[in-house]
Amino acid sequence: MNAVAHRAAGASDELDEVTLRRAQRGDADACRALVERYQRPVFALLSRLLGGGRRAAVEDLAQETFLQVFRGLAGFTPLGPARLSTWILTIASRRAIDELRRPERSVALVTEPIAAERADGDAVRREVAAAIERALAALAPEYRAAFLLREYHGLDYADIARALAIDVGTVKSRLSRARVALREALAEVRDA
Repeated sequence: MNAVAHRAAGASDELDEVTLRRAQRGDADACRALVERYQRPVFALLSRLLGGGRRAAVEDLAQETFLQVFRGLAGFTPLGPARLSTWILTIASRRAIDELRRPERSVALVTEPIAAERADGDAVRREVAAAIERALAALAPEYRAAFLLREYHGLDYADIARALAIDVGTVKSRLSRARVALREALAEVRDA
């Protein structure tokens, strides 16, 4: 699904207002519904940002994300500048970027939709998937986060700006630089 179609469908993908209000009051069933609704996008974003072989770190950061969500949920307003999903992905993004900034960490990115283990056995397809994985992993965490929020999660520029606490112009710049870097990194595969 492209970013525009994803954005159009986004409002209907949100937790309904009644369940949100119940979760804000601490209702256990509503809180469980919130986690069940948003755990998949949170895990997907964290997995893509942190990379393969980091399942434990992804799980830890997802748990920290939802703990922070529940600590701040009472103050969230659906009439505010961000949708609930954007707010939750913002928290997850910031946690992942902080983790990636730690110097002792190395990253092997997992790109779920094109992962090599899902390839149909075709060597060219596996090679392309591996090249994309390497190219995404080579991006600076800030560029990778902007790119993944736009291309995989369908957030618009304003939502990405809020999620990463940067200006819209900076979002555009990071996306442009990420795309240039990816094109250059993938030129070797295209020419092969």
